[in-house]
Parts: sequence; C-alpha cells; structure tokens
Amino acid sequence: MAKPNYGFEKRQRELEKKRKKAEKAMKKSGPQDQDSDQPQSDAPAVAPAESSSQDGAKA
Repeated sequence: MAKPNYGFEKRQRELEKKRKKAEKAMKKSGPQDQDSDQPQSDAPAVAPAESSSQDGAKA
C-alpha cells in the first residue's frame, strides 16, 4: 500500500488559502475600482457627442 504524501496535501491547502485570500482582496478592491471607472467611462461618452455636435456646427 502506498504512503500518503502529506507534503503534497499541505501544499494544496496552502495554495487554496492563498487563492481565497487573493479573491477576498480582489472583492475588497473591486468596488473602489468600479467607482473610479464609472466617471471615466462617462467622460469618453460625452466627448464623442460634443465632437459630433461640433461637426454639425461646421457643416
């Protein structure tokens, strides 16, 4: 019968903990990034509308 590889099992547990910790950090930082992205995404949407009105004024 084969011996259990305790080192491998320990490494897998450590990797799982590390992955969960990283996911938790991403969730924490996620809403802050989204709030700062929303005004930036609105600004480019306004810029093309202004340029199209300028093009209409030129014509």
